[in-house]
Amino acid sequence: MTIINNSKTDPNKILPMTYMWAREHYKTGVANNWTPEEVSMQKDVEQWKSDNVLSEEEKKMIMWNLGFFSTAESLTANNIVLAVYNHITNPECRQYLLRQAYEEAVHTDTFIYCCDTLGLDPEEVFNMYKTIPKIKEKDDFVVNLTQIVFDPNFKTDTKENIQKFLQDLIGFYVIMEGIYFYAGFAMMLALKRQNKMIGIGEQFEYIMRDESVHLAFGCDLINTIKTENPEVWTEDFQKESIRLIKESVELEKEYALNACPNGIVGINANQFVEYVEYIADRRLERIDLPKQYNTENPFPWMSQSTDLSKEKNFFETRVTEYQTAGNLDWEK
Repeated sequence: MTIINNSKTDPNKILPMTYMWAREHYKTGVANNWTPEEVSMQKDVEQWKSDNVLSEEEKKMIMWNLGFFSTAESLTANNIVLAVYNHITNPECRQYLLRQAYEEAVHTDTFIYCCDTLGLDPEEVFNMYKTIPKIKEKDDFVVNLTQIVFDPNFKTDTKENIQKFLQDLIGFYVIMEGIYFYAGFAMMLALKRQNKMIGIGEQFEYIMRDESVHLAFGCDLINTIKTENPEVWTEDFQKESIRLIKESVELEKEYALNACPNGIVGINANQFVEYVEYIADRRLERIDLPKQYNTENPFPWMSQSTDLSKEKNFFETRVTEYQTAGNLDWEK
């Protein structure tokens, strides 16, 4: 029994389990359960409507991130349901994929909640992937990278097709969720550190907490497929994967510089660029590829918030279990 190329329609014979890491990610996801309505946004509404709390650039940055994430979460959910679930036939992995699909729905609901609460035009927010070039470029890059696996006749029955499927997994787990999301996370949490839009910032922390589990699962998935199909992890495929990741980093840098060109109090725009490089190196190492940037982390405070602590949990330490969204304490 392997992680791909088993029956897609047999009963879900989840016991005995083969990949205990998938089970652990599922259990962590359940323990992390939250909903956006648990977070109060009263102060956010007051700040958003005030004329002297948020600058026009800060409002633009918030809108861009709401616009990007609202469609990126939907694209990711579609990929899970329509592509990844179809080809990953192991039952405990499928159980986690169902959990992840639910979390993507919660994330999409978060942006609906933000739009409704702040009185934003949903057409404007949810169509920014069409109207804002820097958002469209990122979405188009991942979609074009992965669309072949949506072909109903596609099968992971050859070396070349397994490589194409791996490219899809790298596209969504490493690039979309592991790199593209992180400049936006840093911007929103940097704003929260200034006591601005704390409700939205808290929701982004919870989304980031979920995404770190998605990323850990995706990297474990990629590494397992590599281990079980060593013939696909060729030197040429590794070089192409690095090239695609580096191209995605350039797109994310451009997004960061356009979304927040003058930075936020205490943070200049180039630091967001450095953070993207730092995160990209982390992602490359996680799937056994060499670092490309060797950039220091410009935001050490991020490790105290969500992603970096969360990643450290999976690869180096463990998390204190909790069942309420308000608890973000980590056991080192």
